[in-house]
Amino acid sequence: MFRAFFGVKGEHRAPDGRQVNAVRGTLDLLSRLLETRRPRSLVIATDEDWRPAFRVEALPTYKAHRVAEPVPPGLIPQLPLIEQVLRALGLNVTGKPGFEAEDVISSYAGRLAKPIEIYSGDRDLFASVRDREVVVLYPEKGGLAVVDEAEVEKRYGIPGRTYADFAVLRGDPSDGLPGVPGVGPKTAAGLLRRHGGLEGVLQALDWGPATRDYVERARRVVRPVTDLELPEAMPGFDPGRVDLGTLERLNRELGIAPHSSRLLKALGGG
Repeated sequence: MFRAFFGVKGEHRAPDGRQVNAVRGTLDLLSRLLETRRPRSLVIATDEDWRPAFRVEALPTYKAHRVAEPVPPGLIPQLPLIEQVLRALGLNVTGKPGFEAEDVISSYAGRLAKPIEIYSGDRDLFASVRDREVVVLYPEKGGLAVVDEAEVEKRYGIPGRTYADFAVLRGDPSDGLPGVPGVGPKTAAGLLRRHGGLEGVLQALDWGPATRDYVERARRVVRPVTDLELPEAMPGFDPGRVDLGTLERLNRELGIAPHSSRLLKALGGG
């Protein structure tokens, strides 16, 4: 939704004057994904809490720099509109109070039939990659990068399943993680290759109490939760789940008929 908000140029407005660029952009983005990737099912995860209390308690700097404006003012009123349209189309839209979208995604990824593709610009989800089972479709300027374990290793020089450990050691300014003092990307990668993961690093190195305390707290922040209780994800795309009355009303009120029609067609219902 953020990507759609910033990616759609100009101020697209509904007949009543409301800004709807993020609504249009989200529908078009999903349409392109469905048209090119052709998934058998789709789950859309929402951030019910972008800065969960359990992560802030573990690491007070977590996303602290975003507190002033976590969501652009122009996007805020569009968020419920996007969700209304997606639900009217019969799509799985799921969030969990007190948790981020990455936690919902990781929990579903552990229980749904494989293979799974995760579309996200959140690198924390690289920790969920499992070859031939789970990959991340990571949006970049050149298009979608398919990130599997080999790609994680190519980008960061680390074993493919240790991205969360790498982020703890190196730090991540975008999430407010300071990292271990004196440990940059190359050092972090070398430690993980040599010792196989964070546990091995902690056993091998004589770090002081302050560093060990940071590592223990940061790993609770970085690693997505994988065991949330979530609603059963409805398989496939069933035209019978489309709420045509609500969809027609939203099309009329928001002026989004071409965009919702394209997505409905991509879902196989139009």
